[in-house]
Amino acid sequence: MSSQSKTAQQPVSGKNADKVFKGVAYACGILILVVLAAVALFLLFRAWPLIGGDQKANSDTISNFTGGKATSFWSYVGPLLFGTVLISTLALLISFFVSVGIALFISHYAPKKLATILSYVVDLLAAIPSVIYGLWGGLVLVPAIYPFWNWVAKYLGWIPIFAGPAANPSRTVATVSVVLAVMILPIITSMSRDIFLQTPRLQEEAALALGATKWEMVKLAVLPFGKSGVVSASMLGLGRALGETMAVLMILSPGLNYSVKLLQASQNQTIAANIASQYPEANDLGVSVLIGTGLVLFLITFVVNFVARKLTEKASA
Repeated sequence: MSSQSKTAQQPVSGKNADKVFKGVAYACGILILVVLAAVALFLLFRAWPLIGGDQKANSDTISNFTGGKATSFWSYVGPLLFGTVLISTLALLISFFVSVGIALFISHYAPKKLATILSYVVDLLAAIPSVIYGLWGGLVLVPAIYPFWNWVAKYLGWIPIFAGPAANPSRTVATVSVVLAVMILPIITSMSRDIFLQTPRLQEEAALALGATKWEMVKLAVLPFGKSGVVSASMLGLGRALGETMAVLMILSPGLNYSVKLLQASQNQTIAANIASQYPEANDLGVSVLIGTGLVLFLITFVVNFVARKLTEKASA
């Protein structure tokens, strides 16, 4: 009789545990939405003096921020948004193919011991604070890369984006993009590596059995399988680059222009770095202006993630 009662209690206990787990999972999902809504409301509330306040005072504050180069919010945030997107996109373009190549080497070409060591190195690079990358970029890369940028400006200066003369020191968009590319490279690499390692073994062996070379097997089986994961990894890296602050602040010579001259100084600035540089000396209205630019960056990041989600769904279809 006691054994029957124990048997009867087991399904009940399992159902209770299932209900508890379901409730915890729902709570975690709702918590994410609550945090996202709280951040959006905070930005909107703190930026409200900019939206509904005295426009004359807003214009004076923006004029003080820019030295008279801009007097309205959109003429102020427009170049910042342009610089943010330009630098982040360049960083993604530089790092994408290198990251995928490293991920493929680790997952399908490197010997097991070497692949293990490289995986540790990639994961370690992802954990390095951005201020360290900023110090490395400002103290080491800026003086070291100038001869290369000078060569590019000399021989490729007929291309508008490489128009010279190259700035010395090279505190330019091109140098910052290289640093950000190094920062997001381990993110894209580690995620792509994990996706490539999950490629079904039977698909790989089938491609090889049909006479495909190693590269043809990768092209026919591995890359199509990992396409959606690589897109997600790239968008995650892009999101990191869009919001990067310290590395940009420590390297880039800021400007407020719609410029694509990558090798010249004082051309562009990012929203995050501008907030960090202006915040210490800003008054209450100035803080509202800066938070307004942060709200724009928040919306852009949200749009990027939404587009990435759609691209991932399309790639996996």
